[in-house]
Amino acid sequence: MKVNISIEARMTSSRLPGKVLKKINNIPNLEVMIHRIRCLKGIENIIVATTINKEDDEIVNWCINNNISYFRGSEANVYERVLQTHTKFNSDIIIELTGDCPLIDPNLIEEALTLYKDNNYDYISNCLKPGYPLGMAVQVYSLKTLQSISKNRELEYQDKEHVTPYLYTSGKYSVFNIEPKEKHKMPELSVTLDTIEDFNVIENITKAFNTLEFTLTDIIAFAKQNPELTNMNIDTHRKGLN
Repeated sequence: MKVNISIEARMTSSRLPGKVLKKINNIPNLEVMIHRIRCLKGIENIIVATTINKEDDEIVNWCINNNISYFRGSEANVYERVLQTHTKFNSDIIIELTGDCPLIDPNLIEEALTLYKDNNYDYISNCLKPGYPLGMAVQVYSLKTLQSISKNRELEYQDKEHVTPYLYTSGKYSVFNIEPKEKHKMPELSVTLDTIEDFNVIENITKAFNTLEFTLTDIIAFAKQNPELTNMNIDTHRKGLN
């Protein structure tokens, strides 16, 4: 079974343009993220799923210069982009990530993938209920499951923008949500990258360590020692699917 990770990324964020390559402690956001997840075993490819827009040439050039696989597709229809990415790379199992989660803990990805392989769920995630800090979202499902959405119904706006909501809202698929261990519960902390305030939180955390291999446990311990962190971006409005 070929397992591939895709990372959705584009330069045209309205609130923080160019965020996917914005340097965190002098290292581009995407580099931080890919460095952290490269330790995962059993992964065939890590693919940056970007768009055909000219603005995203910079992402493509970065991928080429750093020997990172990439795919270019629709900006507005993210479902189609992710589907085409994994069709091209012959994925059996998809691990879907987004480029605004540079501090994603690879241990969470490994846990989700292991649960998926050891069970018969169509879809596994850790972000269907509050619990983990924002910025730790993982989704695992098969290419066949993703294809079934457009085969079984006409795509709606939320499908095109958010890719998977039909999987966990329709009641037609077997779904499992991973609940965080007590040591990983901190929903008031956000390490997702949407705004300059988010960037400041992420950079403060990154600068606190001498390595990029710090874990979610380390992040939460640091945040508890520095409670002002959670206040830096606590009022940020998130645009995600309700």
